[in-house]
Amino acid sequence: MKITVNDEQQEVREGLSISDLIKENDVAQPEMVSVQLNEEFVDRDDFDATILKDGDVVDFLYFMGGGTLTY
Repeated sequence: MKITVNDEQQEVREGLSISDLIKENDVAQPEMVSVQLNEEFVDRDDFDATILKDGDVVDFLYFMGGGTLTY
């Protein structure tokens, strides 16, 4: 089946979970990544149970802190 991951189309096997996709894509710092599936955030506790479907759109996101607060 075909899905889109971070704006790139990928061919993946049926029954693939978000956790599997993270491993297969060698996501850096998987414990820090947030995942959007079809523009909805997926709770980390649901990564194993969320099975991808043909046509799904997945984004791996990292939220960065920092910057300077000025007054």
